[in-house]
Amino acid sequence: MDSSDIDSDGPVARVCVGSGTPTARGVLSAARAAASSVPVVAVGSAGAAGLDPLVLLTRDGTTAFHAAPSPERAAALVSDLEDGGVPAEGADAVVAHAPDAATLPRPETGPLAVGRRRVLGPCGWADPTNSGALADGSAALIADREGDDALDRLSAAGLLGRGRGDGSTDEPVADQWKLAREAGGDPVVVVNAHEADPSAAGDGTLLEGATARVLDGALAVRALVGATDVVVYLNEADDLARERVGETVDSAVAAGAVDADEIDVVAGPDRDIAGEMTMALESMEGNDRLEARLRPPRPSEYGLYGRPTIIHTPRTLAQVRAALVDPDHLDPDDADPGTRLVTVAGDVGAPATVELSTGERLGNALDAVDRGGFKFASVGGRFGGLTRALDLPASAPALAASGLGTNGVVEVFGRDRCVVALVGARARFASEENCGRCVPCREGSKQLTNLLRGVYDGDYEAGRLRELARAMRETSVCEFGIEAQRPVATAVDEFGGEFRAHADGRCPSGECTTRRS
Repeated sequence: MDSSDIDSDGPVARVCVGSGTPTARGVLSAARAAASSVPVVAVGSAGAAGLDPLVLLTRDGTTAFHAAPSPERAAALVSDLEDGGVPAEGADAVVAHAPDAATLPRPETGPLAVGRRRVLGPCGWADPTNSGALADGSAALIADREGDDALDRLSAAGLLGRGRGDGSTDEPVADQWKLAREAGGDPVVVVNAHEADPSAAGDGTLLEGATARVLDGALAVRALVGATDVVVYLNEADDLARERVGETVDSAVAAGAVDADEIDVVAGPDRDIAGEMTMALESMEGNDRLEARLRPPRPSEYGLYGRPTIIHTPRTLAQVRAALVDPDHLDPDDADPGTRLVTVAGDVGAPATVELSTGERLGNALDAVDRGGFKFASVGGRFGGLTRALDLPASAPALAASGLGTNGVVEVFGRDRCVVALVGARARFASEENCGRCVPCREGSKQLTNLLRGVYDGDYEAGRLRELARAMRETSVCEFGIEAQRPVATAVDEFGGEFRAHADGRCPSGECTTRRS
C-alpha cells in the first residue's frame, strides 16, 4: 500500500497489526475481504496493547476508533464505511482532525491520550513501510546536505542515546560519531533492535510501526559519520519487524532512495545477552559463543569486523530523525533533550507504551493502564531498580541519580507481590544467562542468588549484599553485569523490612512460603 492510498482525501480503514496481537492478521484479512473501494491499510500498533487489534475508520477528517473487534465486526465496519459516513456506533472514540493528518489523532481519554506523540505519532496511523519517509525532506537528505552543520547542531543540543544495547546509552551520541569519523577505515551503522525482555516494547513498537522513519534516522547517521552501509540487527523471534524492514528496503530501492547493498538485515538468537552492544557484534559476525568484548576500544573505534561502528537503538534513531526534521524537537537547555518512550507493564490490565517529555513526571505514564493496588515498581526493565514512588522526571539523569534504570520500562507490582521473591528470580536469571566471560558478573550473580536463598533460612546479610552489588556494578565488563545487581541493591535499600521479615520466617505479602517453621 503506497502513500497515495493512505494519504488520499477519500475514506480509509486502518488495522493496527503488531507482533503482540496474533488475532490482528485475521481482522486485517476480514476487513480487506469486505472492502471493494475503500483501501484497508496495515499499520503498526499505536502502543496500547489493550486496544489491539485497533481498527480506525476515517472519512473527511473524522476517525472512529474501534478496539479489538472480531473479524466479523471488522468486516461490517468496513462495509459501513463504504456505504458513507463514519461508523461511530459502538466506537471507543470518535476524533475530528485535519484531513491530511500525518500522525495519529488523539482521543481525549484512554491510553492514547497520555503523554505526547512526536516519535510515536506515525505508529497506528501511517504505513510503516512507506518509502516516502526516505524521499524529499527526509532526515537522511538533510544530514547529507548540511553535513557538519547538522552534526554540530545535534552535538550542541546534547542528544543522548536511548535504551539497552545502544552505543551511547545516556551519553551524547555525537561524541561517538566524532570518534568513528576520526578512527579511519570504513564506518558502518548498526540498528540494534534486538530485545529479549518482553516488557521493553519501545524499540519494537517503533520498528514495526514507523519502520521507514527509523531507517531514515539510520541513514542520516550514516551520512553524518561517512559510513557506507547500515545493518539492522533483530531478535530471531521478530518475524514482523523483519518482514516490515524488508518491505521498506525493497520499496526504498525501487524508489531509488537507497541501493540494494546499502542496508542488510541480520537476526541474532533469542537470548538476553545477544542484545548487549558488543555481544550483538559477536552475533552479527557469526560467533556461536557470545562473550562481551573488553573496552576500550569502543565499537566506534573498532567494531563490526574491525570497522568503526555506530550502534543505536530504534528509539535513538527516531530521536535523531525528529531532531533533523524538526529542529524544535530538542531543547539544548535540557539535560536530556527530546522525549522518552516508557512502557508500563507488570500487574496491569494490558501494557502500554507512551511518550513523555523528559521533564514530565514518570508516574504520569501509569495513566495509560488499568491497574489495581500499587506496592512498588521496577524502573528500567528486567534489571531495573525497585522503588515505591514514581514522582520524579522521566529523564535519564534523574532516573540514574535515583538508582533506577533508563531502559524505558515501568513494571508495576501490586500489594500481593513479594520483593524478595522478585529479586531472587532476577538474580537467578542473571546467574543462568550471563556470558561467563568476567568474574564479577559470572561469580557475583551466583553469590547474589545464594545470599538471597540464605534469607529464607534466616541469614540476611544486608552489608554483604550491598558490597557484592557494588563490586558487580563497578567491575563488570558489560552492561549485563553492571545492571544485574540493581534489583537487589535497590530492594535492600528500599525494602529492608521485607528481607528481615523473611529471615524471621514470614512473607509480608503472602506470596512465598519461607523455609523456617
